[in-house]
Amino acid sequence: MRAWSVAAPGPVEEGGLRFVARPVPEPGDDELLVHVRACGVCRTDLHVTEGDLPVHRPGVTPGHEAVGVVAGLGAAVRGFEVGERVGVAWLRRTDGTCAYCVRGSENLCPASRYTGWDADGGYAEYTAVPAAFAYRLPGGLDDVSLAPLLCAGIIGHRALRRASLPPGGRLGLYGFGGSAHLCAQLALAEGATVHVLTRGAAARTLALKLGAASARDAYKMPPEPLDSAILFAPVGDLVPLALRALDRGGVLAIAGIHLSDVPALHYESELFYEKEVRSVTSNTREDGREFLALAARHGVRATTHTYPLSEADRALRDLKAGRFDGAAVLVNDLS
Repeated sequence: MRAWSVAAPGPVEEGGLRFVARPVPEPGDDELLVHVRACGVCRTDLHVTEGDLPVHRPGVTPGHEAVGVVAGLGAAVRGFEVGERVGVAWLRRTDGTCAYCVRGSENLCPASRYTGWDADGGYAEYTAVPAAFAYRLPGGLDDVSLAPLLCAGIIGHRALRRASLPPGGRLGLYGFGGSAHLCAQLALAEGATVHVLTRGAAARTLALKLGAASARDAYKMPPEPLDSAILFAPVGDLVPLALRALDRGGVLAIAGIHLSDVPALHYESELFYEKEVRSVTSNTREDGREFLALAARHGVRATTHTYPLSEADRALRDLKAGRFDGAAVLVNDLS
């Protein structure tokens, strides 16, 4: 098969992501072999490719928003059939026995492993996934529409819950890429007022089209104090601004896996009055199942831009440069 490999982590413009030939993976006893039909392009893939996230597996194949069909079953797998459509997401495996897993916080498991970082992901014709971590997907949506829901959507959903937005509350979204534009739809469906703060003119236009009450540059203040805010942009300089935009008792959730350094905070203007800062770490499988059900119920849809799988490097370059709104999706043009 053909697959993309992070051969030399560094700027994506310098060709460290290479298109290579590899054997089709053999699924382990508890795994599914998945023939990939579409794979979303996540900013985390860019972080892995460029080395912002330290290498866990040299030459890893990125991609953790994969939609495909089961092409093979490990010996111990039950409950799946060849030909069934499934989703492959970021969280790949946990130990299931640590204190975090036992209390329902498997996203904090110290032994957790991740698709496209610890194991080869969906920028390939085939990938393998533990059956227990594969998602059964709702009908009514095509492969391209589903792919961004598997990470961008799930993480946006967890970030929204971590932000503790009150019913009918005022939510600020900093950055408006793949995850934020799905989170906004869910928040709006649940009755929130949404204000978007982002650098891209096309993203601001999309935000207003989706129903945001305002859309401004990321470094401007929203038109009213916020009950909650979510930082999707991996820009630490935005943390003080988002905190200043919060009303008393407000919560800022930081959704990215990578963030540039946060400048010194001013206690009185940015932290006083019981403002809170919370991070978001991966997701649980229950988060994923809950979000996919909510997305189907509320008609949450990704704005997508497709690229051939054979041009994944171009998709990452365009993501880095902010050349599209919504989410990019690779479509398997090889098999």
